[in-house]
Amino acid sequence: MRTLRLAVSALAVCVALSACGGQDGAGDTPTPTPTGAQPVTSPPSPDPSSPAVPPTPGDPVDPTGPALPPPTRPGGGPTKPPPAGGATLTGTVTAGVEPNCLLLDNYLLIGGPRDLLKPGAKVTVTGRVQRDLLTTCQQGTPFLVETARRG
Repeated sequence: MRTLRLAVSALAVCVALSACGGQDGAGDTPTPTPTGAQPVTSPPSPDPSSPAVPPTPGDPVDPTGPALPPPTRPGGGPTKPPPAGGATLTGTVTAGVEPNCLLLDNYLLIGGPRDLLKPGAKVTVTGRVQRDLLTTCQQGTPFLVETARRG
């Protein structure tokens, strides 16, 4: 009896899906256009490779405009450029907006000794930036900690 109910349910789904698939207008009789009226046509769709709005001077996509100001930290000062390869960061660890997320100078600390890396701790860490690393912390540039010491 259970198999019969599953088969009937599956058949009902197939009928519903096939009814939806036939609604593309194929096989429908065209609606006659009143005499003297122009048929309604949709406007051409925009080219997805071209921008919807032309760039204005100063936009990041406009190479002729002035350069954008450097990014700023929540504290207000400009951020340091990201370290290339192996790097050392020194400063005070702050808590991120998500649980268990720690930041140092706008870099998200990944790994390292958690007994040393706590909010408010002054530390020096070495490691490297890993920009393509996905995290749940939603802030900071991922920095893979190799060593850490009190700063």
